[in-house]
Amino acid sequence: MATRWGIASAGKISHDFVTALSTLPSEEHVVVAVAARQLERAQEFAKLHKISKAYGSYEELAKDNNIDVVYIGSINPHHLSIGKLMLNSGKPILCEKPLTMNLKQTQELISLAREKKLFLMEAVWSRCFPVYEALKKEINAGALGEVVQVNATFGIPVEDVDRVMKKALGGSTILDLGVYCLQFALFIYGPVRPKNVVALGHLNDEGVDVSMSCIFTYENGKTAVLSTHARAQFPNEALVIGTKGTARVPNPFWCPTQVSLPDKTSEFILPTAALPFNFTNSAGLRYEAMEVRRCLKEGLLESPKITHQESLLLAELEDTLRKQLGVEYPEDN
Repeated sequence: MATRWGIASAGKISHDFVTALSTLPSEEHVVVAVAARQLERAQEFAKLHKISKAYGSYEELAKDNNIDVVYIGSINPHHLSIGKLMLNSGKPILCEKPLTMNLKQTQELISLAREKKLFLMEAVWSRCFPVYEALKKEINAGALGEVVQVNATFGIPVEDVDRVMKKALGGSTILDLGVYCLQFALFIYGPVRPKNVVALGHLNDEGVDVSMSCIFTYENGKTAVLSTHARAQFPNEALVIGTKGTARVPNPFWCPTQVSLPDKTSEFILPTAALPFNFTNSAGLRYEAMEVRRCLKEGLLESPKITHQESLLLAELEDTLRKQLGVEYPEDN
């Protein structure tokens, strides 16, 4: 039986997610409803993607009993309220990253999911790419020796993108771009809290970070150096450096199709779709949809690819970086 998806928000990332779902077998995934704050937007989205139901409120989507799981693709400040609405209505959720605006909200959402015994996954789609699995396999096999350094950069000119630069929309390079760098460090070193976190950066007139550079130090001489920027194009690659060699995940490291290892390069091909995508390699969103279906079928309440423990640590680290740079939101109080 197909996993029946409900889509909360009719924006660009929701478009890409539903388009990616179309590359999967229809007997495994089907979108049955979409909701937006304006009915017209939901109706336009439904028409484009051939979805049978369109709602002008998230409350209506929450009441639809024909839905197995809800994908939340709204802007950051709405993740908590929509997530709680869906969980309280008995709906498992896949919620875009960052899961919420801060650690306190993340704790609240995860606690509710556990209380309701419902599946919840932060949509860190990177973790579901075959490249990440191949990289971890090589590291575990000792191909790099002992890993001692992780470097990751994510910088793109998005200074004119409101959702990244406006405080009212939850803007932040830390939350929008940095989450990918952070999750990569956690992916390599495990969900371990760094011994030391030092961050510097620049803020815009709204008090939102335009750039951030940080250093994490861990036990046993391990280090991570991570950077974000909204004004410049960075290499946008990730390096894993060990005592025997280096692995390189080239641009775009957050949704990669290639990984270079000391003795080989592995490449994975993404499928094409009938509709165009808004973002780079968005066909890869299919991988996290496949993971959600697998987890639901197995009765899991969280994905081992991005656990609740890791989502909590990501939120904690995001809070720490923002605090050191002086970035505050109304939700923090």
